[in-house]
Amino acid sequence: MLQHMFGVIYHPKAEWQFIKQEKYTWLDCYKNDLFWLAAIPPLSVFIGTTQMGWSIAGGDYIRLTVASALPIAIIFYFALLIGVYIMAHAVHWMEKTYGADASFDRCMVLTTFTSTPLFMAGFAGLWPMLWFVVMVGLVALCYTIYLLYNGVETIMEPPEEQAFLFGTSILTVGLVVLVGMITGSVLLWGMGMMPVFTS
Repeated sequence: MLQHMFGVIYHPKAEWQFIKQEKYTWLDCYKNDLFWLAAIPPLSVFIGTTQMGWSIAGGDYIRLTVASALPIAIIFYFALLIGVYIMAHAVHWMEKTYGADASFDRCMVLTTFTSTPLFMAGFAGLWPMLWFVVMVGLVALCYTIYLLYNGVETIMEPPEEQAFLFGTSILTVGLVVLVGMITGSVLLWGMGMMPVFTS
C-alpha cells in the first residue's frame, strides 16, 4: 500500500488501475495506511506549536504548552480516522444514485488514497507559519480534488456521464465533514479544552 500511496501522487491514472486490481479491505486501509498517515498532521502540529510556535506573518511566535497541545493532538488524530470512515460510508451510500456498484471496501480504498495528499501536507505543521500552512494546504487540496475525479472513474466505475457529478457530490460531503470537525473543535474549546499559550 505504501507503493500505491506514492504512486497515486506521482502517476495517478496508472496507479488507480493497479489499486483497482488489489483486494484491499477497509481494515487493510487502516492497518497499512491510515493509522500512520493520520498521525502526520497532529504530530507535526504538536511539535510545531510547542517547539517552534505559531506566527502569522513571521513576527512574534506563540507557543502552546505541552499539557494543552497533547490532548488536542490526540483528539485531532482520532477525528481524522473517524472522518475518513464517515467519508467512505457517504461514498458507499451515494454510489447507487450515480450508477456505480462498489463494495464498502472499495469506497474506503478510494477515500484513503484520495486523502493521501492532505495527510502528507500535515508536515507543514512542523513550521507553523500561517501563510506557509495555508499555501501547502491549498496545493494539497487541489491535488486531492484531482485524484478524486480520476479515482471515481476508475475505482467506482459509474457511467461516464455520471462520474463528474459523483465526484462533485463526494467533494461536497467532504466539505461538510470538514465543517463538522471545525464545529466540533469549537465545541470542545467551549467545554474547557482550549489551547494554553506560554508567555
